[in-house]
Amino acid sequence: MKRILVALLFVVPLIAFGQAGKPVRVIVPWPAGGTVDGVARVLGPKLSEGLGRPLVIENKAGAGGSIGEAEAARASADGGTILFVFDTHAVNHLLYKNLGYDPFKSFEHVSLLVTSPQALVGANNFTPSSVSDLVAYARANPGKVTYATVGAGSSNHLNALLLSGRTGIEMTHVPYKGGAPMMIDLVGGQVNVMFVSAPQAIPQVKAGRIKALAIGSASRIAQLPDTPTVAETLPGFASQSWVGMLVPAGTPKDTVARYNAEAKKALADPEVRSKLAGQGFDVVGSSPAEFLAFARAESEKWAKVIRDYNIRVE
Repeated sequence: MKRILVALLFVVPLIAFGQAGKPVRVIVPWPAGGTVDGVARVLGPKLSEGLGRPLVIENKAGAGGSIGEAEAARASADGGTILFVFDTHAVNHLLYKNLGYDPFKSFEHVSLLVTSPQALVGANNFTPSSVSDLVAYARANPGKVTYATVGAGSSNHLNALLLSGRTGIEMTHVPYKGGAPMMIDLVGGQVNVMFVSAPQAIPQVKAGRIKALAIGSASRIAQLPDTPTVAETLPGFASQSWVGMLVPAGTPKDTVARYNAEAKKALADPEVRSKLAGQGFDVVGSSPAEFLAFARAESEKWAKVIRDYNIRVE
Protein backbone atom coordinates (compact mmCIF):
# COMPACT_ATOMS: atom_id res chain seq x y z
CA MET A 1 0.00 0.00 0.00
CA LYS A 2 2.85 2.39 0.92
CA ARG A 3 4.50 1.96 -2.49
CA ILE A 4 1.21 2.57 -4.29
CA LEU A 5 0.61 5.77 -2.32
CA VAL A 6 4.11 7.02 -3.12
CA ALA A 7 3.60 6.30 -6.80
CA LEU A 8 0.32 8.23 -6.78
CA LEU A 9 1.89 11.19 -5.00
CA PHE A 10 4.47 11.43 -7.75
CA VAL A 11 1.91 11.04 -10.54
CA VAL A 12 -0.41 13.85 -9.38
CA PRO A 13 1.93 16.72 -10.36
CA LEU A 14 2.38 15.18 -13.78
CA ILE A 15 -1.35 15.14 -14.42
CA ALA A 16 -1.60 18.74 -13.24
CA PHE A 17 1.15 19.79 -15.62
CA GLY A 18 -0.35 17.81 -18.48
CA GLN A 19 2.71 15.59 -18.64
CA ALA A 20 2.83 11.90 -19.35
CA GLY A 21 5.48 9.21 -19.51
CA LYS A 22 6.38 5.68 -18.63
CA PRO A 23 7.05 5.24 -14.88
CA VAL A 24 10.66 5.12 -13.70
CA ARG A 25 11.44 2.43 -11.18
CA VAL A 26 13.49 3.78 -8.25
CA ILE A 27 15.26 1.09 -6.26
CA VAL A 28 16.20 2.05 -2.70
CA PRO A 29 18.23 -0.88 -1.29
CA TRP A 30 17.33 -0.01 2.31
CA PRO A 31 14.13 -0.10 4.40
CA ALA A 32 11.64 2.75 4.40
CA GLY A 33 12.41 5.43 6.98
CA GLY A 34 16.18 5.30 6.67
CA THR A 35 18.67 7.86 5.34
CA VAL A 36 18.64 6.77 1.69
CA ASP A 37 14.88 6.35 1.60
CA GLY A 38 14.46 9.82 3.08
CA VAL A 39 16.63 11.46 0.42
CA ALA A 40 14.81 9.61 -2.36
CA ARG A 41 11.43 10.76 -1.10
CA VAL A 42 12.50 14.40 -0.72
CA LEU A 43 14.03 14.46 -4.20
CA GLY A 44 11.40 12.29 -5.87
CA PRO A 45 8.62 14.78 -6.67
CA LYS A 46 10.95 17.39 -8.20
CA LEU A 47 12.90 14.75 -10.12
CA SER A 48 9.63 13.32 -11.42
CA GLU A 49 8.41 16.75 -12.43
CA GLY A 50 11.63 17.52 -14.29
CA LEU A 51 11.72 14.20 -16.11
CA GLY A 52 8.02 14.30 -16.96
CA ARG A 53 7.74 10.73 -15.73
CA PRO A 54 6.24 9.28 -12.54
CA LEU A 55 8.65 7.62 -10.11
CA VAL A 56 7.79 4.44 -8.22
CA ILE A 57 9.99 3.78 -5.19
CA GLU A 58 10.72 0.16 -4.27
CA ASN A 59 12.54 -0.63 -1.02
CA LYS A 60 14.72 -3.71 -1.63
CA ALA A 61 16.61 -4.07 1.63
CA GLY A 62 19.20 -6.58 2.79
CA ALA A 63 22.89 -7.51 2.80
CA GLY A 64 24.21 -3.98 3.25
CA GLY A 65 22.27 -2.72 0.26
CA SER A 66 23.71 -5.33 -2.09
CA ILE A 67 20.40 -7.12 -2.76
CA GLY A 68 18.82 -4.02 -4.21
CA GLU A 69 21.99 -3.06 -6.04
CA ALA A 70 22.23 -6.51 -7.65
CA GLU A 71 18.63 -6.18 -8.86
CA ALA A 72 19.35 -2.75 -10.33
CA ALA A 73 22.48 -4.08 -12.04
CA ARG A 74 20.33 -6.68 -13.84
CA ALA A 75 17.77 -4.12 -14.99
CA SER A 76 17.51 -2.97 -18.60
CA ALA A 77 19.78 -0.06 -19.46
CA ASP A 78 16.94 1.92 -20.99
CA GLY A 79 16.59 4.71 -18.45
CA GLY A 80 13.70 2.98 -16.74
CA THR A 81 15.58 2.20 -13.51
CA ILE A 82 17.29 4.50 -11.03
CA LEU A 83 19.25 3.31 -7.99
CA PHE A 84 19.86 5.36 -4.84
CA VAL A 85 22.84 4.10 -2.83
CA PHE A 86 24.40 4.57 0.60
CA ASP A 87 28.12 4.56 1.42
CA THR A 88 28.16 0.73 1.51
CA HIS A 89 28.10 0.92 -2.30
CA ALA A 90 31.84 1.61 -2.25
CA VAL A 91 32.85 -1.23 0.08
CA ASN A 92 30.47 -4.18 -0.39
CA HIS A 93 32.76 -5.71 -3.03
CA LEU A 94 35.45 -5.88 -0.35
CA LEU A 95 33.16 -7.79 2.00
CA TYR A 96 31.06 -10.24 -0.03
CA LYS A 97 32.56 -13.10 -2.02
CA ASN A 98 29.66 -13.49 -4.46
CA LEU A 99 28.27 -10.00 -4.82
CA GLY A 100 26.82 -10.59 -8.29
CA TYR A 101 27.84 -7.19 -9.66
CA ASP A 102 30.79 -4.80 -9.84
CA PRO A 103 30.13 -1.48 -8.06
CA PHE A 104 32.05 0.48 -10.67
CA LYS A 105 31.49 -1.48 -13.89
CA SER A 106 27.85 -2.53 -13.43
CA PHE A 107 26.53 1.03 -13.12
CA GLU A 108 26.76 4.49 -14.56
CA HIS A 109 27.39 6.88 -11.67
CA VAL A 110 24.96 9.76 -12.13
CA SER A 111 25.58 12.08 -9.16
CA LEU A 112 26.74 12.24 -5.57
CA LEU A 113 23.61 13.79 -4.08
CA VAL A 114 24.31 14.58 -0.43
CA THR A 115 26.75 13.94 2.37
CA SER A 116 26.15 14.28 6.09
CA PRO A 117 28.24 14.03 9.23
CA GLN A 118 27.55 11.07 11.44
CA ALA A 119 26.49 11.53 15.03
CA LEU A 120 27.61 9.27 17.85
CA VAL A 121 24.40 8.76 19.81
CA GLY A 122 23.39 6.72 22.83
CA ALA A 123 20.30 5.25 24.42
CA ASN A 124 18.82 7.25 27.28
CA ASN A 125 19.25 4.27 29.60
CA PHE A 126 22.99 4.15 28.84
CA THR A 127 24.99 6.08 31.44
CA PRO A 128 27.84 7.61 29.34
CA SER A 129 26.98 10.98 27.78
CA SER A 130 30.24 11.92 26.05
CA VAL A 131 33.08 10.29 24.13
CA SER A 132 35.28 10.37 27.24
CA ASP A 133 32.51 8.78 29.32
CA LEU A 134 31.99 6.08 26.71
CA VAL A 135 35.69 5.25 26.52
CA ALA A 136 36.02 5.07 30.30
CA TYR A 137 32.91 2.89 30.63
CA ALA A 138 33.97 0.54 27.82
CA ARG A 139 37.44 0.13 29.31
CA ALA A 140 35.90 -0.81 32.63
CA ASN A 141 33.41 -3.17 30.93
CA PRO A 142 35.18 -4.83 27.97
CA GLY A 143 32.75 -6.12 25.35
CA LYS A 144 29.66 -5.10 27.29
CA VAL A 145 28.93 -1.94 25.28
CA THR A 146 26.77 -2.78 22.25
CA TYR A 147 26.80 -0.68 19.08
CA ALA A 148 24.29 -0.86 16.24
CA THR A 149 25.07 -0.64 12.52
CA VAL A 150 23.30 -1.22 9.21
CA GLY A 151 25.70 -4.08 8.54
CA ALA A 152 29.33 -5.10 8.28
CA GLY A 153 31.41 -2.60 6.33
CA SER A 154 28.88 0.23 6.60
CA SER A 155 30.14 3.63 7.65
CA ASN A 156 28.37 3.04 10.99
CA HIS A 157 30.45 -0.09 11.48
CA LEU A 158 33.77 1.22 10.17
CA ASN A 159 33.64 4.39 12.24
CA ALA A 160 32.84 2.40 15.39
CA LEU A 161 35.88 0.26 14.64
CA LEU A 162 38.01 3.36 14.15
CA LEU A 163 36.79 4.69 17.48
CA SER A 164 37.66 1.37 19.13
CA GLY A 165 41.07 1.35 17.47
CA ARG A 166 41.88 4.92 18.48
CA THR A 167 40.89 4.39 22.11
CA GLY A 168 41.72 0.72 22.66
CA ILE A 169 38.20 -0.19 23.75
CA GLU A 170 36.24 -3.33 22.93
CA MET A 171 32.55 -3.10 21.98
CA THR A 172 30.06 -5.68 20.66
CA HIS A 173 28.69 -5.27 17.13
CA VAL A 174 24.91 -5.62 16.58
CA PRO A 175 24.06 -5.41 12.83
CA TYR A 176 20.64 -4.45 11.43
CA LYS A 177 19.08 -4.41 7.96
CA GLY A 178 18.63 -0.65 7.93
CA GLY A 179 18.74 2.63 9.79
CA ALA A 180 15.08 2.67 10.84
CA PRO A 181 15.10 -0.67 12.73
CA MET A 182 18.39 0.08 14.48
CA MET A 183 17.06 3.48 15.58
CA ILE A 184 13.94 1.81 16.99
CA ASP A 185 16.11 -0.45 19.13
CA LEU A 186 18.32 2.42 20.29
CA VAL A 187 15.26 4.43 21.33
CA GLY A 188 14.01 1.33 23.15
CA GLY A 189 17.34 0.84 24.89
CA GLN A 190 18.05 -2.57 23.33
CA VAL A 191 21.46 -1.33 22.15
CA ASN A 192 23.76 1.23 23.78
CA VAL A 193 25.29 3.42 21.07
CA MET A 194 25.75 3.88 17.35
CA PHE A 195 27.16 6.14 14.68
CA VAL A 196 24.30 7.29 12.45
CA SER A 197 23.80 9.99 9.84
CA ALA A 198 22.94 13.32 11.43
CA PRO A 199 19.56 13.60 9.63
CA GLN A 200 18.41 10.40 11.33
CA ALA A 201 19.78 11.40 14.71
CA ILE A 202 18.69 15.04 14.96
CA PRO A 203 14.88 14.54 15.26
CA GLN A 204 15.31 11.79 17.86
CA VAL A 205 17.79 13.85 19.91
CA LYS A 206 15.59 16.96 19.82
CA ALA A 207 12.60 14.86 20.88
CA GLY A 208 14.58 13.55 23.84
CA ARG A 209 14.29 9.91 22.74
CA ILE A 210 18.09 9.44 22.53
CA LYS A 211 21.13 11.52 23.48
CA ALA A 212 23.93 12.89 21.33
CA LEU A 213 27.43 12.10 22.58
CA ALA A 214 29.31 13.75 19.71
CA ILE A 215 29.12 14.77 16.05
CA GLY A 216 31.55 13.50 13.40
CA SER A 217 31.96 16.76 11.48
CA ALA A 218 35.01 19.03 11.62
CA SER A 219 33.02 21.62 13.59
CA ARG A 220 29.79 21.68 15.56
CA ILE A 221 26.56 21.82 13.58
CA ALA A 222 23.76 24.36 13.83
CA GLN A 223 21.09 21.74 14.51
CA LEU A 224 22.94 20.46 17.62
CA PRO A 225 25.09 23.44 18.68
CA ASP A 226 25.75 22.11 22.18
CA THR A 227 26.99 18.73 20.95
CA PRO A 228 30.80 18.57 20.74
CA THR A 229 32.62 16.98 17.83
CA VAL A 230 34.37 13.64 18.25
CA ALA A 231 37.53 15.49 17.19
CA GLU A 232 37.36 17.66 20.30
CA THR A 233 38.24 14.50 22.22
CA LEU A 234 40.04 12.56 19.46
CA PRO A 235 41.79 15.08 17.17
CA GLY A 236 41.42 14.35 13.47
CA PHE A 237 38.52 11.94 13.87
CA ALA A 238 35.83 12.52 11.21
CA SER A 239 32.87 10.44 10.11
CA GLN A 240 30.33 10.97 7.35
CA SER A 241 27.64 9.23 5.33
CA TRP A 242 26.64 9.88 1.74
CA VAL A 243 23.89 9.10 -0.77
CA GLY A 244 24.31 8.83 -4.53
CA MET A 245 22.32 8.10 -7.66
CA LEU A 246 23.15 5.46 -10.29
CA VAL A 247 21.63 3.76 -13.33
CA PRO A 248 22.51 0.39 -14.92
CA ALA A 249 25.70 0.20 -17.00
CA GLY A 250 25.10 0.77 -20.68
CA THR A 251 22.41 3.39 -20.15
CA PRO A 252 22.82 5.86 -23.07
CA LYS A 253 25.10 8.79 -22.30
CA ASP A 254 22.43 11.34 -23.14
CA THR A 255 20.07 9.66 -20.67
CA VAL A 256 22.74 9.71 -17.95
CA ALA A 257 23.35 13.39 -18.72
CA ARG A 258 19.62 14.11 -18.50
CA TYR A 259 19.30 12.36 -15.15
CA ASN A 260 22.35 14.21 -13.87
CA ALA A 261 20.92 17.56 -14.97
CA GLU A 262 17.53 16.85 -13.43
CA ALA A 263 19.09 15.63 -10.17
CA LYS A 264 21.12 18.84 -9.92
CA LYS A 265 18.04 20.91 -10.74
CA ALA A 266 16.05 19.13 -8.03
CA LEU A 267 18.84 19.65 -5.50
CA ALA A 268 18.99 23.34 -6.40
CA ASP A 269 15.27 23.82 -5.80
CA PRO A 270 14.98 26.12 -2.74
CA GLU A 271 12.36 23.97 -1.02
CA VAL A 272 14.29 20.73 -1.56
CA ARG A 273 17.59 22.31 -0.59
CA SER A 274 16.11 23.86 2.54
CA LYS A 275 14.48 20.60 3.59
CA LEU A 276 17.69 18.59 3.12
CA ALA A 277 19.90 21.19 4.79
CA GLY A 278 17.47 21.53 7.67
CA GLN A 279 17.70 17.80 8.26
CA GLY A 280 21.51 17.96 8.44
CA PHE A 281 22.51 17.05 4.89
CA ASP A 282 25.18 18.86 2.88
CA VAL A 283 23.81 19.15 -0.66
CA VAL A 284 26.37 18.22 -3.34
CA GLY A 285 25.10 17.47 -6.86
CA SER A 286 28.25 16.28 -8.65
CA SER A 287 29.02 15.29 -12.22
CA PRO A 288 29.03 11.56 -13.13
CA ALA A 289 32.84 11.56 -13.35
CA GLU A 290 33.19 13.26 -9.98
CA PHE A 291 30.86 10.77 -8.34
CA LEU A 292 32.70 7.77 -9.80
CA ALA A 293 36.05 9.19 -8.64
CA PHE A 294 34.58 9.85 -5.18
CA ALA A 295 33.22 6.29 -4.88
CA ARG A 296 36.56 4.79 -5.94
CA ALA A 297 38.40 6.96 -3.42
CA GLU A 298 36.00 5.86 -0.65
CA SER A 299 36.66 2.23 -1.57
CA GLU A 300 40.41 2.73 -1.39
CA LYS A 301 40.18 4.65 1.89
CA TRP A 302 38.21 1.95 3.70
CA ALA A 303 39.97 -1.06 2.16
CA LYS A 304 42.80 -0.85 4.72
CA VAL A 305 40.38 -0.72 7.66
CA ILE A 306 38.48 -3.72 6.30
CA ARG A 307 41.73 -5.66 5.87
CA ASP A 308 43.13 -4.63 9.25
CA TYR A 309 40.00 -5.79 11.06
CA ASN A 310 39.50 -8.79 8.75
CA ILE A 311 35.89 -7.88 8.09
CA ARG A 312 34.08 -10.45 5.94
CA VAL A 313 30.47 -11.34 5.22
CA GLU A 314 29.67 -14.89 4.14
